[in-house]
Amino acid sequence: MTDVTTDKKRAGGGLSALFGDNFSLVHVLLEGRAFFALIAIIVTFSFLSPNYATIGNFLIMANHVAIFGLLAIGMMLVILNAGIDLSVGSVLGLSGVFAGFLLQGVELQWAGVILYPPVWAVVVLTIALGAFVGAVNGVLIAYFKVPAFVATLGSLYVARGVALLMTNGLTYNNLSGDPSLGNTGFDWIGFNRIAGVPIGVIILAIIAVATGLLLTRTAFGRWLYSSGGNENAAELSGVPVKRVKIIVYMLSGACAAIAGLVLSSQLTSAGPTAGFTYELTAIAAVVVGGASLMGGRGTVRGTMLGAFVIGFLSDGLVIIGVSSYWQTVFTGAVIVLAVMLNSIQYGGRAGR
Repeated sequence: MTDVTTDKKRAGGGLSALFGDNFSLVHVLLEGRAFFALIAIIVTFSFLSPNYATIGNFLIMANHVAIFGLLAIGMMLVILNAGIDLSVGSVLGLSGVFAGFLLQGVELQWAGVILYPPVWAVVVLTIALGAFVGAVNGVLIAYFKVPAFVATLGSLYVARGVALLMTNGLTYNNLSGDPSLGNTGFDWIGFNRIAGVPIGVIILAIIAVATGLLLTRTAFGRWLYSSGGNENAAELSGVPVKRVKIIVYMLSGACAAIAGLVLSSQLTSAGPTAGFTYELTAIAAVVVGGASLMGGRGTVRGTMLGAFVIGFLSDGLVIIGVSSYWQTVFTGAVIVLAVMLNSIQYGGRAGR
């Protein structure tokens, strides 16, 4: 209780110093900035394009957001732990290529046969690959004290390089499978709908709810927030900080792998360059959602709102004919603005 009160006083002190008597209104605006930004984006683009504010378009945009949302959930867990994962975009690309490799058939030269794994096996093995890359990152950071930036930057290059080596720079096409080989159904993830809702959106919702429950209803969630807020104090309190660190990077890798599966299924193809710079979009979504890059602060709800802000803004710019180059400019500006607002909200002591 004391820590919470102290945090509120710190945040309140910083805001009050800047805004005086208008603190309460400013506090509400800062706390709900992702929600208000999303409403503003929807209203603005609805006026600019009659095709924007339709149920069909919202579902299409939400299906696009599912990719970034899945990456953002994993990134949020890492940022809560006061870390960063720059490898998620490359893990997404590697996961898609790995899934395509399995669906195309695995040749066993010593047996003279080609195995075609069923789709469920492809999904399980691909998620396991993503978790493995995350585990390597976690071990490097937790036990070998490699800075998270350096460890995950190295993984970014390694994962991308492995994907290029697996495909020789080419793309796996036609991943819908062949009924005679028993490997059909992969495109169901990307194209089918349940009650009119795309499967990708449903997967995002399930992962988001599960992550929310993990953070709010389990001991692991409490460990994650405490170790991200003050790792030394958490370790002295008996929190297994090294185990927590490894698990969050594994979960980040697994989320990236799921995003790779969804994207490859939507495209029915997998290329080694997929996911390029997606890690920056994931970070933007988390920061826009109110998480502190210093760790210990952030929610699934805020991260999802941040992902929808980034996704709906990007798609809106496409709909009204703005160049894709400007989308990159806007994403960078959003990241800087979000970090600045976080600093204002937490009185310059974000996450501490």
